[in-house]
Amino acid sequence: MTSAAVEILGLGLGILGWVGVILACGLPMWQVSAFIDANIVVAQTIWEGLWMNCVVQSTGQMQCKVYDSILALPPEVQAGRALTVIVALLGLVALMVTVVGAQCTNCIRPGKMKSRIVIAGGAIYILCGVLVLIPLCWFANIVISDFYDPTVPSSQKREMGAALYIGWAATALLLFGGCLICCCSCSQSDETSFPVKYSAPRRPTSNGEYDKKNYV
Repeated sequence: MTSAAVEILGLGLGILGWVGVILACGLPMWQVSAFIDANIVVAQTIWEGLWMNCVVQSTGQMQCKVYDSILALPPEVQAGRALTVIVALLGLVALMVTVVGAQCTNCIRPGKMKSRIVIAGGAIYILCGVLVLIPLCWFANIVISDFYDPTVPSSQKREMGAALYIGWAATALLLFGGCLICCCSCSQSDETSFPVKYSAPRRPTSNGEYDKKNYV
């Protein structure tokens, strides 16, 4: 597989990861109700996300309410909001930077500068993966700690929702895609660092003059 194909593959994975982060940010299923002990059979399920919480009835009806106050939110929710929004913006920047320096585009002439721009785009994708991993692990740690804490009532225990798993999958795509972009760009930079020039040898003809076809 050529470096251009690897670069396109890395860009595609980065875009999928970026879309996954946006999806995980908007979904309200970061924490869901835990059906344990007396809560094995309940008439409603509670979803809690970064922007709203939802109550799903057993009949299929769902009611959602956006959080009223930002300052009254727990610190993990505030940090999750900030980091996911930052990652969404950085993902757009990484997409534009990578497309500008990609081998399949002619925005910049081929050379070291173009390779460095692509490496910058891949590094931004890797940074996005690291940043979005912080709120995901923070939420997971809180959910697991409260679940095994005997002092927390069973009605208040939560389990990890689908948004966390989507976020972890998006993180893996961002990290892997960014590494692919950086690796293929580094190899391309090494290949173009020392260009080889070839000139045809000058061979005299039978009459002592040089053949004109050697100058073509």
